[in-house]
Amino acid sequence: MKAYGVNELRRMFLNFFESKGHLKMKSFSLVPHNDNSLLLINSGMAPLKPYFTGQEIPPRRRVTTCQKCIRTGDIDNVGKTARHGTFFEMLGNFSFGDYFKREAIHWSWEFLTDVVGLDADRLYPSIYLDDEEAFEIWNKEIGIAKERIFRFGKEDNFWEHGSGPCGPCSEIYYDRGERFGCGKPDCTVGCECDRYMEIWNNVFTQFDNDGHNHYTELEQKNIDTGMGLERLACIVQDVDSMFDVDTIRELREHVCRMAGISYGQGEESDVSVRVITDHIRSVSFMISDGIMPSNEGRGYVLRRLLRRACRHGRLLNIKESFLTELAQTVIDGSKDGYPELEEKKDVIMKAIRQEEEQFDRTIDQGLVILGEMKEKLDKEGVKTLPGEDAFKLYDTYGFPLDLTKEILEEAGISVEEEGFQKAMEVQRKTARSARKETNYMGADATVYESIDPNITSEFVGYDNLTYESRITVMTTEEAVVDALSDGEKGTVFVEKTPFYAVSGGQEADHGVIVCKDGEFVVEEVVKLLGGKIGHVGRMSRGMIKTGDQVTLQVDPEKRALSARNHSATHLLQKALRTVLGTHVEQAGSSVNEERLRFDFSHFSAMTPDELKKVEDLVNDSISQSLPVVIKNMPIEEARKTGAQALFGEKYGDIVRVVNMGDYSIEFCGGTHVPNTGEIGAFKILSESGVAAGVRRIEALTSKGLIRYYNTLEERLNDAAKLLKATPETVADKISHLQAENKELRGEIESLKSKMAKDAMGDVMDQVDEVCKVKFLAVSVPDMDMNGLRDLGDQLKEKIGEGMVVIASTSGGKVSLMATATDGAMKKGAHAGNLIKAIASCVGGGGGGRPNMAQAGGKNPDGIPDALAKVKEVLAGQIKG
Repeated sequence: MKAYGVNELRRMFLNFFESKGHLKMKSFSLVPHNDNSLLLINSGMAPLKPYFTGQEIPPRRRVTTCQKCIRTGDIDNVGKTARHGTFFEMLGNFSFGDYFKREAIHWSWEFLTDVVGLDADRLYPSIYLDDEEAFEIWNKEIGIAKERIFRFGKEDNFWEHGSGPCGPCSEIYYDRGERFGCGKPDCTVGCECDRYMEIWNNVFTQFDNDGHNHYTELEQKNIDTGMGLERLACIVQDVDSMFDVDTIRELREHVCRMAGISYGQGEESDVSVRVITDHIRSVSFMISDGIMPSNEGRGYVLRRLLRRACRHGRLLNIKESFLTELAQTVIDGSKDGYPELEEKKDVIMKAIRQEEEQFDRTIDQGLVILGEMKEKLDKEGVKTLPGEDAFKLYDTYGFPLDLTKEILEEAGISVEEEGFQKAMEVQRKTARSARKETNYMGADATVYESIDPNITSEFVGYDNLTYESRITVMTTEEAVVDALSDGEKGTVFVEKTPFYAVSGGQEADHGVIVCKDGEFVVEEVVKLLGGKIGHVGRMSRGMIKTGDQVTLQVDPEKRALSARNHSATHLLQKALRTVLGTHVEQAGSSVNEERLRFDFSHFSAMTPDELKKVEDLVNDSISQSLPVVIKNMPIEEARKTGAQALFGEKYGDIVRVVNMGDYSIEFCGGTHVPNTGEIGAFKILSESGVAAGVRRIEALTSKGLIRYYNTLEERLNDAAKLLKATPETVADKISHLQAENKELRGEIESLKSKMAKDAMGDVMDQVDEVCKVKFLAVSVPDMDMNGLRDLGDQLKEKIGEGMVVIASTSGGKVSLMATATDGAMKKGAHAGNLIKAIASCVGGGGGGRPNMAQAGGKNPDGIPDALAKVKEVLAGQIKG
């Protein structure tokens, strides 16, 4: 067997499956696309999920890839053993409803034995317990003896992730020989030692799990395979671990040369060598895909890896900055399969250099502080570092929590992580509350203050909706960066832009910034000090970097609709000054593609007649299709034209004047229609007060107005259906129903009155007396407070002098009412105090005047107790 190199094995695999009708696709980015379940791509199948789920149509039903992957779940073990690493390459062949088990098994065997040349007698397949189909293929067709085919259960050989597509697996193991084994007599396939290494996994996606472990056959069966390239290279090159395969060994030896040591001569130094070797691979590939160091998400993973590598460089006594030199070795060793490493070389080097220099400035001081903390713990006999101390190291000296934990672990000390997280949250809350209002995605504006003040932007959007320019600088929410990648939020600055930034009440343009490597969706555009225009948004795919030549494309419909609404505000202001007087000044505005809002100085609500006059004047100007002429002129010359300026606004020596016929003339830097006829129509929706002496009009034009009328029409039609009328007869139908309702209400009131009289006749024998004051405490069903008051008056008249208390329930709620005659009040009776005293019995409260009071409650079961308490309370009042 030939000892093929990593790059050669990669080519062999891809070419083999290309010969089997597979489309050879380049590795996807490490940044997941539209997949929030992953921080980083961690398997060959992960970026292909949309093809397996049917969300996207694959470019071909057979695909093969070599996918770069990063897994950081066991980052603490990287370096401690030679088995763990964060970066790896996954070879894979995939079928989306095309071939299935037979082809997948045959081709995996053919590649390993015929192409690579592995000894067939050292290969052992495993299958799922009940997968007889796979067994038959391995046994009858490939010719593997049944005792060499291992059956494993669900835990090992059945792939599923909750509900959805799932299926059995068939893995292929290679016997590396006794020197890699554990020496146990029962050592065989499945043992935890390194002798039998799993190198290939065929996943047969053939079932659908309903989430309750009920399985049905999938109509479209898929194949998902994976084989670790580094593992295959270990076997082919007959070396101990991935750190010994050709390309990684060269990197490992480079680290050793820098440290002046030999690998394998000391366990502690070997750990550091492996950490640096692994981490610089991950770092180089991550940056090439646009990930930049930060304190959150993928950027934080990158920072952790970089700083962990820096620290282990110190442990090896590598004094100078060294990671960029190692990154060059990574690029040289892997650019054959990943040309983007060479293409993004400058970005990789700059990002690593800056991060390494930044950490170098603080690591020495941080290590001293950590040493002092450790000494204090030793003196106190404590083995746990308080979380706030760990946070101080993170916040002041840039020590990721993992780095602090790793350093202290060597001394048998742990970190109180809960306290660290609490301190972190306090900082986040403090930062949020201290931020000033900005247009930058809610983040602190200081991120812009670090931009070179010489960088400026020129707006070219009056005459262009598409423009080519060069990216001059970019930021995330936290820092200036050299690149942005898929899913990241940030701000892009270019030399010239057609995008209108939010200004003068007009909202910003939306659109996209595209180049050959990526697309950035513009969600906001802001003006900054120094003539900068920032395009705020997110990466929708790929990567863009500083210096890229890009095409900026403004959403033409949003721009056109916004322009119509903006031009309408000019006509509106003129109409308001005409109808209300020249005291009207613009006090603010907000314009976008959907509607317009205009604030103006005026001291009373507008009448319906005034609103109609204003609306008619605006629509008249629209119907005349007045030409909109825009000129730049000296401010003094502009003022002589009578142009309206925004009150309190500061203008330069040259101003932009927008003239709509001879009707409206204003200073304005916004975008407008070429003639007023394009506005279409204008409708005022509301007029209201927003502050002392300031009124607000909200209005619609163009498509926004059409949508408004369409909605009204839909609601009118819905109302007509409910009324069993037509839209034309809705008003007549409502008038008829109102008259009918009035008649029915009268009948209801008559019935209630009759019920009250019936109740009165039934309860008169319940009149009681206390201290020579008559009282009646009764309950009647389903009567509201108005009915209770009417009934109370009738009962009070019936008993002559005294107190009447009535309770009723309706809809589970209790109503209490008490009323007292003049004679009873003279003897001390007080309806308000009485109600207050008994309302607690029904879970409520209330009160009122001496002659009449009422209360509500939530407990109908308490009514008997409340009525029984009346005599006691009234007796106390009379005695008093």
